[in-house]
Amino acid sequence: MTARVVVVGSLNHDITVWVPRRPNPDETLHGDRIAEFRGGKGANQAVAAARLEADVSMVGAVGADARGTFLLDGLDAEGIDHSLVDRVDTPTGVALITVDPTDVSIIVVAGANGTVGEDVANAACDSIAAADVLLLQGEIPAAAARRAAQIAREHRTLVVFNPAPVNEVAAAVLELTDVLVVNRGEAASIGPVDTDLVVTTLGAEGCVVSENGYATRIEPFEADMVDPTGAGDCFVAALAVSLAEGSEPVDAARFASAAGSLAVESEGAQPSLPSRSAVEARLG
Repeated sequence: MTARVVVVGSLNHDITVWVPRRPNPDETLHGDRIAEFRGGKGANQAVAAARLEADVSMVGAVGADARGTFLLDGLDAEGIDHSLVDRVDTPTGVALITVDPTDVSIIVVAGANGTVGEDVANAACDSIAAADVLLLQGEIPAAAARRAAQIAREHRTLVVFNPAPVNEVAAAVLELTDVLVVNRGEAASIGPVDTDLVVTTLGAEGCVVSENGYATRIEPFEADMVDPTGAGDCFVAALAVSLAEGSEPVDAARFASAAGSLAVESEGAQPSLPSRSAVEARLG
């Protein structure tokens, strides 16, 4: 079956710089190079799901500027429906990404993403109701994310929530979440939850699937690390697509781990997101 996925979330123009190390206070450091990519946690998850052969709709907002056009052109190229992405007067969101040999850090300026309100979620009601799964993150206002989750709950659409970054969205959405995906830092920030299915990502150490009190460790896939940007979004999307297709949680998490391992092997968020055939090949 073809999974039907709706993503209510952020779209960002990513500006990535590679550095030999992090600068010290008051220090000017020369970077190795710079590149620009399409990004935003919501859009990354939408593109990842589309490349895994899901039917995807994106809901959010971009500015009426060149960056907004750049992002929408990218959705077009992936066959993603963006009729519910508003174009607003506020500038398109931007993410400033620093990659050093061991880690990545990101500064996000919300821009148009901050204008997404309950009205945007309400406009997407029919799409959410018809979907198998709704994907939510922490980069749009809490009221919009909560309203989208309420619509999904009313229509028995699976709600997969990735509370990144952890902020007020988590408090608004957690009680409506069916599947929670967190890394170790996010799990520590949120604390204990009542969600039946929780998947905790452990980076190069794999992940843990916790379902109804039982935990299963998924071993990692070997990967040649180039740039981890977007790998978490890839994992979330792959997990959601696999669950929507009827996979058991442990099998879905293994599929997601394979997808995430591929995403770290290329530069940029969306350029690194793998095809279905590539994931299946890594699964062996």
